[in-house]
Amino acid sequence: MHERLLPASPNWYCSRCSDVNSSGVLGFGAKSTVYLLKVTADSAAVLGELSGHTERVSGFAFCQHEGQEHICASSSDDKSVKVWDTEQKAVLAEHSAHQNIITSLHWSPVEKGLVVSGDEKGIVVCFWYSRNDIHSFFPEPRTIFCLACSPHNENHVAKNMLHTTQLCLLSTDASNGLTEIEGGGYLASGSRDQTVRIWSTARGKGVMTLKLPFLKRRGAGVDLGVKERLWLAVHWPKGRPSQVVSSCFGGELVAWDLTKSGKQKWTLLGSSSDGQNHSRIVFNMSSVSVGDRDLLISTSMDREIKCWDLASLECCWTLPTLGGFVYSMSFSPVGTGCLALGVGDNMIRVWNTMSIHNPYDTRTYWQSIKSKVSALAWHPVKEGSLAFGTDDGKVGIYEAYSNKPPQISSTYHRRTVYSLDWGPPIPPLSFGSADKPSYSLYSCGGDGIIFQHDPWKLSGEASNIDKLIRDTNNITHKLSPHTDLCWKPDGKVLALGNEDGSIEVYGAPSLKLLCTVQQHHKIINTLRWHHQHSDQPELHCLLASGSSNALVYIHDLRSAIENPSENPVLVTEAFRNLSGHTNKITSLAWSPHHDARLVTVCYDSTAQVWDVLKEEPVCNYRGHSGRLLCVQWSPVNPDLIWTGGDDFTVQEWAVSKQEHVRPPKSKRRVDLEKNKPLQKKSKKKKKAAGKGGLKPEENESLMGEEEKGGSGVEEAQSEDEGEDEQRPCSNISTQLFSEVLCVCMCEEEIIGIGLYSFLSDLSLKKRKPRSMLPLSTSMDHRPKEELQQDCLTLAAVRHSVDCVPGTGEHIQLGLFTDREALCRMFQEEEDSHVEAGHYDSVTYLRLWKGDLTGALQMATEKGELTDHLLSLAPMAGYQVWSRTVEAYVKQLCLQEQFLKAASHLVSIHKIYEAVSLLKAHQFYREAIALAKARLQADDPVLKDVYLSWAAVLEKDGHYTTAAKCYLAADSSFDAAKVIAKKGDVMSLKTAAHLAKLAGESDLSHSLSLRCAKEFMLSQDWLEAQDILRTQSTLLVSSPKFCFLLFCCLFLKSCLLPENGCLC
Repeated sequence: MHERLLPASPNWYCSRCSDVNSSGVLGFGAKSTVYLLKVTADSAAVLGELSGHTERVSGFAFCQHEGQEHICASSSDDKSVKVWDTEQKAVLAEHSAHQNIITSLHWSPVEKGLVVSGDEKGIVVCFWYSRNDIHSFFPEPRTIFCLACSPHNENHVAKNMLHTTQLCLLSTDASNGLTEIEGGGYLASGSRDQTVRIWSTARGKGVMTLKLPFLKRRGAGVDLGVKERLWLAVHWPKGRPSQVVSSCFGGELVAWDLTKSGKQKWTLLGSSSDGQNHSRIVFNMSSVSVGDRDLLISTSMDREIKCWDLASLECCWTLPTLGGFVYSMSFSPVGTGCLALGVGDNMIRVWNTMSIHNPYDTRTYWQSIKSKVSALAWHPVKEGSLAFGTDDGKVGIYEAYSNKPPQISSTYHRRTVYSLDWGPPIPPLSFGSADKPSYSLYSCGGDGIIFQHDPWKLSGEASNIDKLIRDTNNITHKLSPHTDLCWKPDGKVLALGNEDGSIEVYGAPSLKLLCTVQQHHKIINTLRWHHQHSDQPELHCLLASGSSNALVYIHDLRSAIENPSENPVLVTEAFRNLSGHTNKITSLAWSPHHDARLVTVCYDSTAQVWDVLKEEPVCNYRGHSGRLLCVQWSPVNPDLIWTGGDDFTVQEWAVSKQEHVRPPKSKRRVDLEKNKPLQKKSKKKKKAAGKGGLKPEENESLMGEEEKGGSGVEEAQSEDEGEDEQRPCSNISTQLFSEVLCVCMCEEEIIGIGLYSFLSDLSLKKRKPRSMLPLSTSMDHRPKEELQQDCLTLAAVRHSVDCVPGTGEHIQLGLFTDREALCRMFQEEEDSHVEAGHYDSVTYLRLWKGDLTGALQMATEKGELTDHLLSLAPMAGYQVWSRTVEAYVKQLCLQEQFLKAASHLVSIHKIYEAVSLLKAHQFYREAIALAKARLQADDPVLKDVYLSWAAVLEKDGHYTTAAKCYLAADSSFDAAKVIAKKGDVMSLKTAAHLAKLAGESDLSHSLSLRCAKEFMLSQDWLEAQDILRTQSTLLVSSPKFCFLLFCCLFLKSCLLPENGCLC
C-alpha cells in the first residue's frame, strides 16, 4: 500500500531481537510489533508487519531449515511465544508457559520444529510447535540474558546467566572451522569486560580471548558510571567459520580473523570514510547471502539499521528508524524534496526524498533539543533555515547545512509548542530602522499565546500578538486562548484558531479583525490556506479548518478579505462541508498540483483525499496502525502523499493505488446499520483544565508515549462515544491509557511501568471537599431557564433596577455585584453553616471578610481553634492574642494535649501556669525541665515539683529516682532514707555512704550498723569489717565483731566429721 516507509526503531537491550532468513527477509521487533523488510545489497523495503503481542517484543528468530524460511518465532514481555507465517502474516502456534518476562529466544538449527526461550527467573522452555509439545526446566535461579542452540547437537543449548560479565549474544559455528578440535563446535561470547572469547564445546573451556581494540570513540563510551548500560554484540557470519564480527562500545564493528597470527586479528568495518559506523552501541547482528554477496545487518541505539558487505567490510546502505510519534512534517519550499520530520525521540530528521542513490538519505539533528519535537516550519526563502518547537515550550532555528548548534529563543511557552509559521513582521517588530528581517517567526503554544520572534535576535524578548490585537480592535474582554495559526501565502492575512472553536481572520500588519468564523463547536486543531498559484482567483481565499468534532469545513473568505467592512463580519455558514472521519482531525494539506484538492488525517488511523468543490471523497489510505498526526503533499509528484502518526512510522503512498474511497465507519454507525441495540458508554469526566482552561495533556505532560516499547494505542474513540476537547500536540493528543500500557524505552535504559497498580490508584476517587458557599452554589444547579433569568436580573441590578442581590432568592448574585452584596451573601452563608454545625466554614468566611476578631471569637466559643487561627491572632492585638492562647490551652487540655497546651502558655510568658499544668497532669520530668530552663535556681516552685515527683516515685517503688529528686531539692536525709527502704545490703551501704557525705552522721551510723549486721548474718565478715571501719562511732563494736567471728569459727571446727563430734 505504501511506496516508502520509515519504520519504528528496533527495541533496545534484547540479545536477539532481529534475524534474517535465507530469502533475504529481515525481521526485527519494534515496540509490540515485528517489522519485515526485504533486504538486498542496494536497499531495503518494508514488506509488512506482524501484530499480535500486547507488550514489547523481546526476541525474534527465523526457522533456518530449507522450505521453512517463511516461518519465524517471536517472544514478548507479555510472557508469550508466537510462531508466525510471514507470508500469510498469521499466527501458527503460540504458548504462554512462561510465568515471567521472556528475555531470550532462539530457533534450533538442528530441530526444525523446536523454539527455545528463557526468562528472567532462569526457566528454559522448549516448544515443539508442530506437535504443540512444551517442556521446561530450571537450571539456575538467575536471569537468562541470552541463549543459543547448538548447530551440532539438538540437545545442547548455550545460555548466559552471569550478570557481572554479561554475555550479550551467543553464536555457534555452523561447521568445524578450527581444525585442531575434532568432534565439537565453537562458541563465541561477548562481555562487558571488553573481551570476546572463543570456547570449545569439546574441551569445555576457552581457547581464545580477543580484547576489544582501543578506538578513539570507545574511550568516551566506557564510563564506569554507565557501565551497566553497555552492550557487546557478537555474531558468527554464515559460511565464514574463521571470522567473527563483534561490536565495540562506541558503536563500531570489527571483524576478527581467528586464523590470523599476531595481536592484530581485527579489521574495522567502514574505515574507508567517516560516518559509516554506528554512533552508539549495537544490539543485534545477523547475516545472509544474497546472490554472490555476503551481507551483515546490524541494529543500534542510534536508531539506524545498517547493511554491510562482509567481503569489502563497507556499509552498503543505512535505513533510519523512528523512536517516537511523528508529530510534524514539513517540505522545504526552497530545497526541493527535503522533508523535515519532528519526532518524539527528541530528534529532527531531514529526509532528501529526491535522492537517486539512496532512497533513505536522512540527516539527524539533536543538539540542544531536550524534548519531543512537536512543530516544524521551513523559512520561505532562506535555504536550510528550519524552525522547530518542542514539548517543553522552546522555539529554535536550525541551519540545516551547517554544523552549528541551533539558536534558541529566550522566550519560552509555558507548555507544548503546537504550531509554527513564518509571516511578515508586525508591530512592534515592524517599527524602527529599515534593517529588519523580512519574515518573523510565529509560535503558538499550549498556553494559548502566540509569540512573534525576531529570527535575527532570538535572544531578545518575543512579543505577544494579543496586545496588538487588543489595541487595534479596542478589545476589552478576554481573548479566547489560541490553538493554531496560519499566514496566508501572500502574507496579508493571518488566521487564528481558538479553543472555543472560533476562527478569527486579521489583516496585516495592524491585525485589524476582518471576520470571525463560528462554525466549529470544539477546539480548532489545524488551519490551512489554499495555495496562491491556482488559475482560479476565487480559490485563493479558501481556508480549511479541522477540529475535534471530526468535520472539515472549507470557508470562502474572499469578500471579507478583498472588501473589508468597517465592522468585522460574522461567518456562520461553511463554503463546503467534508464529513466522513469518525474522530479528531489532526492535520490537513492542500495539493500544490491541483485546484481545491485536500488531504486530511485523523485519529481514526486513516488519511482522506477530498475533491473540495464537489464535496466528494477521492481515496482513503489505511496503511497506518495508529492515529495519524501529520500530513504533507509531495511538492514534486502530484500522486504522492506523506503521513506520520503515533505508530512511529512515516509512510509515502500513492493516491492512485488506494482501493478504499471513504474512511471506515465507526463502530457505532456499524451497529446502527445492523440494528443492534447499543450499549451506552459513560462519558469520561473531563479533567480539570489548567491555567486559562487549556488542554489537560499539557498539565500532565502526556506526550511521552513515543519512548515506549509496549503495545500500540487504544482504538480511536468515535465522536459519539465521549469525545473530549484535548488538542493534539502539533495536531496531537495523547491518551493516558496508552501512555501507561507501554514499556518505556528511555535514552539509555528500559523502564517498566506497572499498569495494574496505576489503574488501581487511578480508580481511587478523591472526595470532593465541602463548598464554602453552599447556598449560592446550589443556586447554580437550577434549570437553564432560571439561570438565564439570573443573567437578566444581574444586568438589571447593574443598571439601577430595584433589586437586592446577595440575599434571599438572589443570594447567588452577591458574587457578581458590589461588596455590600457580597457581605450580605456571606452573612446568609454563615447562618446556614451555623445551623449545619460547620463552624470552621463560618470562621473562614469571617476571615475572608476581614473580621479576624469575630472569627477568633466563633472558633473560641465552639472549640474550633487551630494553629492556623492562633498564628493569625497577633494581627488583632496583644490582648486578643493572649485571650485566644488561653482559650486554645483550655481546648487542648480538653483534648488531653497537655504538652502542646503548656508550650502555648510559655508563648505568652505564663511559665508558672505551664509548670503547674504539667505537674497537675503528672508530666513531672517535663515540668522540671521547663522550670529549670525558665525559672531561677532558688525558685520554690522548682523544689515543690521535685518533692512532688519524689513522693510519687517513692509510692511507686522507684526509690533511686526518688532519691535523685530529694537530692535535687536539697533534702539529703530523705534521699538516704528512701534508698534504704529497699532493705538489701547494697541499698543500706549506699544509703549509709550518702548520709555520711551529706553530714547526717546519726543516720549514717544507724544505716551502717544495720548493713554490718546483715553482712554478719550472711557470714560475709570482710564486708562487715569494712562497714565498721568507715564509721568511727562503730569502733566500739569491733570487740563484739571479733568475739562473734571466733565463736563462729570454733563451732564450725567442732562440727567437722573428722573430730568425731557428730557421734
